[in-house]
Amino acid sequence: MTPERPPRDIVLLGSTGSIGTQALDVVRANPDRFRVVALACGGTDPALLAAQVIEFGVSTVALARSTAVQDLQLALYAEAQRRGYHHGEFTLPKILAGPDAAERAAALPCDIVLNAITGAVGLRPTLAALAAGVTVALANKESLIIGGEVVTSAAKPGQIVPVDSEHSALAQCLRGGRREEVRRLVITASGGPFRGRSRAELADVTAQQALAHPTWSMGPVVTTNSSTLVNKGLEVIEAHLLFDIGYDDIEVVVHPQSIVHSMVEFSDGSTLAQVSPPDMRLAIGLALGWPDRVPGAAAAVDWSRVQSWDFEPVDHAAFPGLRLAIKAGRRGGVRPAVYNAANEVCVAAFLAGRLPYLGIVDTVASVMAAADLTDDVPSKGDGLSVDDVLAADRWARDRASAMLEQQPTAGGAAHT
Repeated sequence: MTPERPPRDIVLLGSTGSIGTQALDVVRANPDRFRVVALACGGTDPALLAAQVIEFGVSTVALARSTAVQDLQLALYAEAQRRGYHHGEFTLPKILAGPDAAERAAALPCDIVLNAITGAVGLRPTLAALAAGVTVALANKESLIIGGEVVTSAAKPGQIVPVDSEHSALAQCLRGGRREEVRRLVITASGGPFRGRSRAELADVTAQQALAHPTWSMGPVVTTNSSTLVNKGLEVIEAHLLFDIGYDDIEVVVHPQSIVHSMVEFSDGSTLAQVSPPDMRLAIGLALGWPDRVPGAAAAVDWSRVQSWDFEPVDHAAFPGLRLAIKAGRRGGVRPAVYNAANEVCVAAFLAGRLPYLGIVDTVASVMAAADLTDDVPSKGDGLSVDDVLAADRWARDRASAMLEQQPTAGGAAHT
């Protein structure tokens, strides 16, 4: 008989977000396989975090906002009382607080760090986990994209396991052949809520419309990025870095049903596709259990139901963010960091009603063009450091913010 393996200890970064809560669904359903030892988040939802801490018996919590510590402590007492616990029946977790709290949590002893933080702030925690030698289940694609060779050179072979459904699909399909047999990677895109619209028809898009994704339930930043196809551009860069496949051999195709998550085409003309309903728990479960699967992580396709799947090319005229991202990826160095940082600033402005929808990618393009005209942004990746990446990130945020001051708002008024 094969001896039972102990549960894998997990540090979950971004526990109150969309990926984080779904990851806890997987853990909850598989207590014999996974155990949560630490949680990290911004601290904006102390009630939810407190419920997670007590349910999973977490010993360490990391909060990006130091001011949220007292809120969490109060929420923990309230949650314990709600569950009928008396004084002394549960132990308060150790609380780490401050901008580096997630980074410190990522370095704790564990088997897996699931980085589900959104945005460039996930870079240092990813590097901390890699330095600690643990497996990184990477949902924070931005840390790999902006870090580039800084991250890939820090990772041992197989140390990074993708969580994005597209890259999880590619990893699964790549099991079907040798590296030299791969002709190209085909990444699918849902097309978002505005598939089929022309650029002119996107001029008056609202945040509410952009957040109404037809097939996926995600956080506001990723959902907005999906609507502009910026997210797909980031995923192309991620696929290049994860699988060491050239940009000429990575293609994006629109697939509205989001059932085929991505495909690998091999040299003999065969194509392998990973197929499942749009449910992130499958990719999360696979990342946590890699290389083994987690039975029942998500529902399978119902083959008894009549259905059809459509595929169509990307409309690059309406959605130029995809090609702009690939251009940044080809340039390498800190260019992906500039692209990502400018986009994060612009998406925040759009969601706050301070920037028209088309202004998101237009402003990112302007920031990218400005980066070509300054010596403050390194153009090559040779000897790239974390400080280089973060300096470029700050430069792009400052530049984008300055440009936004000159942009019309979503309502048409100019900033003063």
